[in-house]
Amino acid sequence: MRKDFLLRLLAVILGFTLVAAACSDDDGDGGDAADDAADDTADGSSDDTVEATQGDSDLLVEIQNRGELNCGVSTVSIGFAVQDSDGIYQGFDSDFCRATAVAILGDAGAINIIGLTAAERFTAVQTGQVDLLHRNTTWTQSRDSDVGMDFGPTTYFDGQQLMARVSDGFSNTSGVADIDGAVVCTNAGTTTEKNIAEAADLLGITITLNTFEDFDIVTQNFIDGACDIITTDGSGLVGRKAEQQPAGEEWVIFPGAPISKEPLGPTYGQNQSRFADVVNWTELETQFDVMEDKMSVSTTGCTEEQINEILLQAASQALTGSGAEVRATCVKSTKAAGTAPSYEDLRALIIATYR
Repeated sequence: MRKDFLLRLLAVILGFTLVAAACSDDDGDGGDAADDAADDTADGSSDDTVEATQGDSDLLVEIQNRGELNCGVSTVSIGFAVQDSDGIYQGFDSDFCRATAVAILGDAGAINIIGLTAAERFTAVQTGQVDLLHRNTTWTQSRDSDVGMDFGPTTYFDGQQLMARVSDGFSNTSGVADIDGAVVCTNAGTTTEKNIAEAADLLGITITLNTFEDFDIVTQNFIDGACDIITTDGSGLVGRKAEQQPAGEEWVIFPGAPISKEPLGPTYGQNQSRFADVVNWTELETQFDVMEDKMSVSTTGCTEEQINEILLQAASQALTGSGAEVRATCVKSTKAAGTAPSYEDLRALIIATYR
């Protein structure tokens, strides 16, 4: 049933992209490009501003003509993007890159996955080195506006934490207030750098903040003893602890409640709406598995086939821009008997059951 649903959704997406290609003229419909990436600072803040210029090409058509999707991932992010012994990227983010290649080109192998550091990532998108960035990048207001980026659906909701050695007196009950006087290391030019500096300032503690371009370097400095604390998204710390904790040493992640909220997801240049539609619905389709599990007959009154049809209608509506309202008569409603819930009702139900 899932395979059939995926094929049907991809047919909707591919049909949309073919129409987009057929309808585009030689000049295209506009997109963004930029020349410079963020200028990193060493004082705990980062300036992500780049100069964005208006382009006149249709990225979706460019990728179709090229026959390959260029997708940026982290150089090393355990569980998200790591090169195997054959040099092939494996993990959560790299798999999303391949899913997008399937949606656009019908081939998971029609892809060029490029490893990027935090400092390189925005330049890569703005200069066209990559079409899509799927690299633990937090969706922020400034990046969505000043930097000239657009963001797709959040695929992983992370939060910033810290990691230290148990032998230095830290435990899983430690907090940011306990790192007074410590040398803290993290990536340069990230929200992580800004968050920890602001947290220390708010608590009135003093830390020495050292930043590096690559988190491999951050972790190695921690192993070598040059850093007392390292900090990044919790998922990244879990991966590093599992893979790189030396024998005979115990690392601990704290505090239990992250110090920030980090919605991570796909990123691409502004004003490429047709490309964005394909990316966004590819992302959402992978989340429908979870929704379908939770939107059971007992909670919605819908069969699996009916749920599939609802989601396909919603996808088609978004891709074609039609104003047709998706209505689901099978969904249980608190409204008067015989009244079908609207698309807004359905959307609220999906959000509630997905969470």
